[in-house]
Amino acid sequence: MFTVYYLDGKNVLLNQLRKSVPNEGAEVKIKGRKGIVTSVTSLEKNKIHVQVELESVNKAKLAADDEKKKKKKR
Repeated sequence: MFTVYYLDGKNVLLNQLRKSVPNEGAEVKIKGRKGIVTSVTSLEKNKIHVQVELESVNKAKLAADDEKKKKKKR
């Protein structure tokens, strides 16, 4: 069993107790956001740091979608 810490820069996104370690280039989904594993570093026997690059969220597009919902005619 490994303790896997998912990091975005220096921010800890998630830590899990897992039987296997994700590989570099693997796709992961953390807290509803898609990401790609960029690097895997082993600190101790069972502590693993996994650097993740998360997909950016376009907030302008999300705001435009909300406006479309509000303008419905009855």
